[in-house]
Amino acid sequence: MTNINQVKIMPLLALRGLVVFPGMLLHFDVGRKKSIEALNHAMAADQTIFLSSQKDMRVDDPTPDELYDMGCIAHIRQVLKLPGDNIRVLVEGLTRAKKQTVISAEPFYTVEITECNEKKIKEGTVLESALIRNAREAFEEYSEVSARLSPDVVMSVYAMNNAGKLADYITSNIILQAEDKQTILNELNPFKRIEKLIVFLKRESDILSLNKEIHEKVSAQIEQNQREYYLREQIKAINSELSDGDNPAEESEDYRYRIYSLHLEKETEEKLVSEADKLGKMPFGSHESSVIRNYLDTCLALPWNKFTKDKIDLEKARKILDRDHYGLHKVKDRVIELLAVPTLAPKINNQIVGLVGPPGVGKTSVARSIAKCMGRKYVRVSLGGVRDEADIRGHRKTYIGAMCGRIINAIKQSGVSNPLILLDEIDKLSSDFRGDPSSALLEALDGEQNFAFRDHYLEIPYNLSQVLFLTTANTVETIPAPLLDRMEVISLTSYTREEKYHIAKNHLLQKQLKKHGLTAKQLKIADSAVYDLIDCYTREAGVRNLERSIAALCRKTAKKVVIDPTVAVKISDKNIEEYLGVRKYKPETISKADEIAVVNGLAWTQVGGELMQIEAAALDGTGKIVLTGSLGDVMKESAQTAVSFIRSRARELCIDTEFYKNKDVHIHATESAIPKDGPSAGITMALAVISALTGIPIRRDIAMTGEITLRGRVLPIGGLKEKSMAAYKAGVKTVLIPMDNAPDVTEIDETVKNSLQFVPVVHMDEVLKLALVDKPCPKPSINVGAVMQSDVTVDGQIIPQ
Repeated sequence: MTNINQVKIMPLLALRGLVVFPGMLLHFDVGRKKSIEALNHAMAADQTIFLSSQKDMRVDDPTPDELYDMGCIAHIRQVLKLPGDNIRVLVEGLTRAKKQTVISAEPFYTVEITECNEKKIKEGTVLESALIRNAREAFEEYSEVSARLSPDVVMSVYAMNNAGKLADYITSNIILQAEDKQTILNELNPFKRIEKLIVFLKRESDILSLNKEIHEKVSAQIEQNQREYYLREQIKAINSELSDGDNPAEESEDYRYRIYSLHLEKETEEKLVSEADKLGKMPFGSHESSVIRNYLDTCLALPWNKFTKDKIDLEKARKILDRDHYGLHKVKDRVIELLAVPTLAPKINNQIVGLVGPPGVGKTSVARSIAKCMGRKYVRVSLGGVRDEADIRGHRKTYIGAMCGRIINAIKQSGVSNPLILLDEIDKLSSDFRGDPSSALLEALDGEQNFAFRDHYLEIPYNLSQVLFLTTANTVETIPAPLLDRMEVISLTSYTREEKYHIAKNHLLQKQLKKHGLTAKQLKIADSAVYDLIDCYTREAGVRNLERSIAALCRKTAKKVVIDPTVAVKISDKNIEEYLGVRKYKPETISKADEIAVVNGLAWTQVGGELMQIEAAALDGTGKIVLTGSLGDVMKESAQTAVSFIRSRARELCIDTEFYKNKDVHIHATESAIPKDGPSAGITMALAVISALTGIPIRRDIAMTGEITLRGRVLPIGGLKEKSMAAYKAGVKTVLIPMDNAPDVTEIDETVKNSLQFVPVVHMDEVLKLALVDKPCPKPSINVGAVMQSDVTVDGQIIPQ
């Protein structure tokens, strides 16, 4: 049981971070107003005061609830006034006491306390001896790792034989948390008190031992660094004397500073630092030092952790694309989609986009516009004719003249780690005994791997995941399949006649006038002259030759302006030959009258669509089929299919069923010098042969395209946009197309769509009905209704069936 003495009333002084024990001498500074008032009142009375510790040291003016109930009654031994309003006081702890109630709070806390006596125990027992011995051993272990104990304290510990007083004495002389000291003060049972002290001593010994080990390691590291610094300074001084100012050690230190300031990945930083250290140990004039120096300069010149912030505004991007490019609506829509994704998901890996199309259709300029829309740096890397893997991945730095590859060099050239890199002419890569550059590109263009792209020269990973790669190609046929698989292909088709006209009027003419120093008043080109440039002086998919022709007109005008500054040149289709000579190409036109076995076919070429007339002749012979006009294998097979279809329907078409025995069929495609291939001339050749065998003329104002099968079905084809433009230019009125191509009519230019009638057909019988002037038989037995559809309409002018 705890013995409780009489109740006392005395002033309270709150301690911050301190705990006073009975028999303990302690001096501390007093600065708070309430504490000074309490101290003055105690000095005026019996010089005793109740000391209680705060629960939270951060509180400046604690309330009674923020003080521990258990404290210590102390006798004030000495009071000294310090500069400022502070007071230094020396107190001696007398006995434990417990706060009961607060009598008053102003001008200081006056509290009612009761003295607390220790629990009575039997002294000299084995348990007490064991506890005291354990406490001394724990204290001895603590004193070995703590350097703050005086010998007097150690002697006093060994001199004491009372468990309670020993616990109080040790606690008051060691460094413990205030909460732990309060725990000891709260315990009135001497045995339990010393047990708790032993636990605290062992814990503090472990902490101090670990702290000592850490301190020794840090000290050893500091000593090693100081030793290295001292030696390095000596080496600097020696090198300075030997090398006439060139100091490899100083240069190495400068490289080290630059490397650490970049905050690189651990692997990269260690590699570069090791190279810098190697440079510092090189003798003056060493050949290898120049190799290391070039390597470090190249690595440090790269834009590590430097990025431009994407500034994506879809409306502004659309305006830029419309301003820089006419037409290309599908391409523009795809570019806007490409820009929209980073807006919602900025951390997504960039896609690899491949722009595929014939020369001069604006692939490179589209890439520049994308960079402009995103606010990114633009770098172009030409891959045409590259045949060495080292051009992509770089050379090993052990070789003389080694350098990094084109990818890393483009990053270095841009100055940021997230540029837009255009890999131009990727379809023209070559390979030889030195390696395959297309295989080297696989890692760079793979969004799952290029976050750690390793150039042979750098030998350290570089993150390419933030780079937007665009590639250009004229065809996908020559791009290796694994490389093509990593790209999302956007096709740029050849420009139509109307698109070329608008590009010339709105872009090329202004560009060339500015380039040649001319004004719009000095040179005017009529619309008819622009169409003549397109039709009679150029034949291409893009507009490069068209721009050259306009440039030629500007040069000739500039010559006249220099001679006579007042001259104003007006060019039309009447006088264009005076400036550019005779027309190189004649416009494609249809025949002036309906003819037998002459059909207007439509073909797609790299330079756009063309009207291709197919002619046929049925001659007496032995059943041979002659094909001329530089036809490819697919086109020859289409001719064979057409003839087989005619044989299967000969009786219904009123054709001699033995014609394949006694007639030679000759099929010819005009412009024999130009190779031709593809299945889309199937119905054209079939119609020409039927006309030749029946003697029925074919309508001159109709053109057609479609693949034929042995049963006469008409299958879909490609390039309808270009083919319809060719029909429009030639003066065709009606175009027969496969039914499956009917939705493609919506993509055709409005001018063309409004000038042509598009008739979707399902079977060859429909073609015969629409294209032949007369029916093959007066009373045809063909059940056309079984295979024909009626009243078919699509966008554009389509006549009913």
